[in-house]
Parts: sequence; C-alpha cells; structure tokens
Amino acid sequence: MAIALPDSMNCVEIAEPGGPEVLRAVQRTAPVPGPGEVLVEVAAAGVNRPDVLQRKGLYDPPKGASDLPGLEIAGRVVAIGENVTEWGSDDQVCALIAGGGYAQYCVVPAEQLLPVPKGFSMIEAAAVPETFFTVWTNVFERGGLKRGETLLVHGGSSGIGTTAIQLAKAFGATVFTTAGSADKCRACEKLGADRAIDYKTEDFVAVIKEATQGRGVDVVLDMVGGDYIARDIEIMAPDGRHVSIAFLNGPKVSLNMFPVMTKRLTLTGSTLRARPVGEKGRIAKALRAEVWPLLESGRIKPVIHQTFPLEQAADAHRLMESSAHVGKIVLTVGP
Repeated sequence: MAIALPDSMNCVEIAEPGGPEVLRAVQRTAPVPGPGEVLVEVAAAGVNRPDVLQRKGLYDPPKGASDLPGLEIAGRVVAIGENVTEWGSDDQVCALIAGGGYAQYCVVPAEQLLPVPKGFSMIEAAAVPETFFTVWTNVFERGGLKRGETLLVHGGSSGIGTTAIQLAKAFGATVFTTAGSADKCRACEKLGADRAIDYKTEDFVAVIKEATQGRGVDVVLDMVGGDYIARDIEIMAPDGRHVSIAFLNGPKVSLNMFPVMTKRLTLTGSTLRARPVGEKGRIAKALRAEVWPLLESGRIKPVIHQTFPLEQAADAHRLMESSAHVGKIVLTVGP
C-alpha cells in the first residue's frame, strides 16, 4: 500500500500552446501510486525536444499520462503501490516516464524504474533514461548495430547524439557524426567519434564516401528527416539499416527507392513515449544488464551541458531551442 503521501507539490505546467513563456510554476495535488506503481520524490528531471513539441501543442501525451511535461527523472522512492516487490522506500532510482517529470513528485510504473548508477549524482542519473532508452532500442535493437560495423549519427552534439557516440564506441563500432560547428565537432570526437562532420561547411555524403572508400555506413540514426534521408540512402552500405527517431527538417520526403532495393536497405523508425509499460520494462532490463556496467565503470557517462532550477524551465527550453548546447539540459527540483 502507498504510505507517507504528500498532499501537494510544486510543478511546471503548460498554460497553453506557445513559446517558452507558457511554462508556469504552479502547485497541484500530488499524485498517488496505483497497483504496480511507485511515487518518486524527484531530485532532477531531464529536458528533451519532445517536451518542446508538447509545449507547442504538437505532441500530446499518451492517454492516461500526466499533462505535465518531462520524460525522465531521478529521485527517491517515497511511496509504493500494491503488488510492487522489487523496490522499497528510499531507493535511489531513475526512470523513463510518459509525462509528469517537471514536478516534485511523479508516479512511475515499477517496471520502468532503474537504480541510480553507482557513483552518479541525481543530476547525472536524470540525464540517462530518455537518451539511453532511445539509443539502445533504435541503434542496437532496431538498427542491429554490431561490433565492427559503422554508424552515422546525425546531431552528434545533442543528448541523443552524445549517448549514441559513446555507446557505439563501447560496443566496438566505427562512428561518424554530424554537428553544426567546429567546436561541436571537436566535442563529438572527444567523446569517441572517429570523424565529426561540420554540416555547415562540409558535405557529409562526400566525406563518408571518401572515408569508407565508397562502401558507406551500416546504420544511420537520423533525427533530421527531410532531405537528409535521401542523402543517407546514398551513403548506406549493402544491407544497411536507417532508423528515424525525429524530423527536425520535416517528416515528408521524396525518395528514389531503387538503391533501397539494390542495396537491400531497411528503413525503419520508432517512438518510445506511447509504448506499453511492459515493453519499456523489457528495455529497462536490457539496459541494466548491458549498459549499467559501462556507466558504473566510468567507460561512458552522460554529458551535462547546463542545469536550471525547476521554476526556470522556460529558460531551459530557450536553450534547447537555440541548439547551442552539447549534451543534456537538466532541471533541478528542490523542496
């Protein structure tokens, strides 16, 4: 049974669709965990581009999810619902959630919880779930990246990008990435990218063709969409896999399907937010087995660009939309 429930909480809600200024700090009744759920007192919450889309009215939360933004948190368990046996009060946890992270308290399905990696601060732990769930399921499961293969990551300086670079290198892949400045490219190469391409001054198609002697890459992780997809296909190796996770340049594309057929390419993609709890729980188990040892050994680590207090969420969104950051933006949640 749930115990020690708080009556109210501070949180940040979306007053109406619009710019960062529509994010407002308010008080609400604290949520109550149901069967199979726990209540987490949030210490930190990650900021992600889906939060920006939701704020603009372009990405509604799934049915039954909180209307508050926020897809990842870290904190401690303060109350437990029925039928939860793996977790106890005061456990230090982080989690991918379907919404509600911009708050002092958040209800989380127990299956989606992961322990805070040993040696991690709450801020670091809050920067893990969304990007690591996304990269694991898209690069390694859907994309099937294997040791010795080559990965192209677009947006290498983003939270997703910095995670994909580190994980792919840790599992023995060669990594190309694109980024929007010389400084961002250097940051990507410092994280392990074999070649970072400044898309503002270089043609990534030409660079990759030369670097791979015309063979191309085995897997593409694409969050740009638009005209990038046709260019990606041009530099994909036989039996390559292209995985779409976002469309910053738009979802509509015009393609020549002939190379898809002749090179036997796979075009796929996914979203995480609306997946069933059991599916997210399966991914959490895979991360705990395959990735948590890398985090706890220090081989890989989330890149934190800047933190903001919860009530300054609007400023965090402005930074996110500027694309001036390298790595993750995190909100800190005080008492």
